[in-house]
Amino acid sequence: MVVFPSNAGVAHEWQQSGMIDALGESFARGGMKLYCPESNISQSFSAEGPLEARMARHRQYEHFILETLIPFIRQDCRSPDARVLATGCSMGAMYSSLFALKFPEVFRGALCLSGRYRAASFVQGGYSDELYFNDVLAFLPNLEGAALERVRQQTHLTLVVGRGPFENSCLPETLEFGTWLKRKGIPNHLAVWGTDSRHDYTWWRRQAAHYLPQLS
Repeated sequence: MVVFPSNAGVAHEWQQSGMIDALGESFARGGMKLYCPESNISQSFSAEGPLEARMARHRQYEHFILETLIPFIRQDCRSPDARVLATGCSMGAMYSSLFALKFPEVFRGALCLSGRYRAASFVQGGYSDELYFNDVLAFLPNLEGAALERVRQQTHLTLVVGRGPFENSCLPETLEFGTWLKRKGIPNHLAVWGTDSRHDYTWWRRQAAHYLPQLS
């Protein structure tokens, strides 16, 4: 499982936040390994400067994940057919959903916790075709034909969000995302937790411990 960081973008985020410890039972049972790359968010979506340059940086990041990290994972697991999943919290959830929808042959599922999915809402400096194809709530409504069938047949998305503090933007975007997944017939599970479920690692630890074993 590839863990995409939140807005901080650092590889050790899950370890420092206690997420790894929260998944101790899953590791003890075997069958699951986590790989935690850094994110490029500070050079792409949240960066300043020309939009074209920022999207080029994200394209480079995609190439790194697909051409360097995924081959390393398969070699490390000693399995050329190892099932790879994606997960992440907040912005990491957006990355996970993008990789699952754009590259379903590689990422056979994603667990997205408290995600932001409308990339255009926090990318300043115009709009472009490349931003469109990295904006889940822009391209998903228009996904049709063979491109849609490819996603339907090969991946599954689990969306989790709370109704508590600091989930204000995440809740409506997750509900909209879940609605489009259902309309498009893409396998998914949408879970909305209660008003005590906040946008922080206290709750993400509980959610990851609950849902990740179901995916692995």
